[in-house]
Amino acid sequence: MATLTKTLKLPFLRLNRVKADAFLRLERLNTEVANTILSMPKADQRKLTSKSFASVEIGSAWINQTIRNATAKTKVKRFRRLPLETNNQNWTLHSVGDTFSISFGLLRNIRKRIPLEVHSASHRDILIKLQDGSAKAGSIKLLRSSRGIWYALISASMDVPDARDSGRWIGVDRGQNIPVAAATPDGPVVFWKAARIRHVRRVFAERRKKLQSMGKHNAIKKLNHREQRIVTHLNHCISKDLVALAKRLNAGIRLEDLSGIRNSAKQRKSTKADAGKNRDYWPFYQLETFVRYKALAAGVAVDEVCPRYTSQSCARCGAVNKRHKHAYVCTRCGYKAHADANAAMNIRDWYGMCCPLVLDAPTGGPHEPALNPVRQAAGQPAA
Repeated sequence: MATLTKTLKLPFLRLNRVKADAFLRLERLNTEVANTILSMPKADQRKLTSKSFASVEIGSAWINQTIRNATAKTKVKRFRRLPLETNNQNWTLHSVGDTFSISFGLLRNIRKRIPLEVHSASHRDILIKLQDGSAKAGSIKLLRSSRGIWYALISASMDVPDARDSGRWIGVDRGQNIPVAAATPDGPVVFWKAARIRHVRRVFAERRKKLQSMGKHNAIKKLNHREQRIVTHLNHCISKDLVALAKRLNAGIRLEDLSGIRNSAKQRKSTKADAGKNRDYWPFYQLETFVRYKALAAGVAVDEVCPRYTSQSCARCGAVNKRHKHAYVCTRCGYKAHADANAAMNIRDWYGMCCPLVLDAPTGGPHEPALNPVRQAAGQPAA
C-alpha cells in the first residue's frame, strides 16, 4: 500500500471580525517569537522549550511548533510572516449533519470550536475518512490570504492501493511550446497547448517592466503572486486531464527525467529575453509533481525514463536524426511526424536511449544512419 498525503485548504464558515482580528494579532505575535529565536545563538536555540515563552499567550503546542519551524535548517534571516501551526495532537475534527468544524486551543487554557466551509465532494470524503479513522490526521495551519480570508490547512494521510502495471503506457513529452504531448497506447497523440501560458508570461513581464520604472515594488510582488496562481491553475488542469486520460485507457504515465535541464540546455539571448520562451520560467517540475500525486490517488502507475535521444530517434525505425523545430523527418525510412509527437511515442514504446553510435558501412555502399541498439535488443523492428 502506498501512502498519499494531501493538504485541505478550507475557509472558516462565517468567521466574525473579532475572531479574525484575534487570529491576525496572534499571527504577528507568533512571527515576533520566531524572529526572537532566529536572533539567538544556535546553542541557545537548542535549549528552547515552550516554557521559555511562558509569558506569551499563545498555547504551548503552537509555540513548540514555532520553535521547530524557526530552528529548521533554512536560510531565513527574518520572517515577514509565520503562520500559526500545530501538530495532530492539538486539534479535533467534529461534524453536525453536513457541517464540519475543528476545535483547538490557540490561547492557553482556552479551546474554541469553529465551523468550516466545505464545498468540494473530495474534501468532504477526506474529512469523513479522518473521522472514521481510515485517514490519519496531520498538522493544522491557520493561513490568511491576501484578501483577508482565513483558511485552515489540514494535512491528512491515507493508504491507497499500489498502482498496477498494465503493460500499457502513455508517453509524455513536455516542452515550452506544447506543455504536454501524450502518446496513447492505442496510437493517437493528444496535445495540450501553451498559448495561454506564454501570453500570461509576456503580459506580466511587460507590466513588471512598467512598475519597476515607477518604483512600485509592492505592486510587483502582488503581480508575481497573481501570475504564479494562474500558471499553477493551468498546470493543475493539465495534470488532472492527463491522469483522467490514463485511468480511462487503463494505462500508466511515462515521463522524462528532466532534472538539471535548465543548467544543461543553452539558451540564446533573444530567447531568454522573451518571457514566453525563457526556459527559466518553464514550470515543468511543478507539472510533474501534480501528475505524480494525482496519479497516486487515482491508482495510475508513473514511470520515469532517460530523455536522451527521445526527440532525435525515429519512432518507426529507430534511426537517429535531427528535428527541425516542430517537424521530424527520418532520413532512413521517410517517416514524418510532429517532433513532440515523435518524442512522446519514443517515450511510450521504450526507455530513454543512451546508446553509442556504431556506423557499419557495407562493402561498396554508403554509410547508413545509426540505429538504436536498445530498440533492437528489445526485439523491435530495425526498419
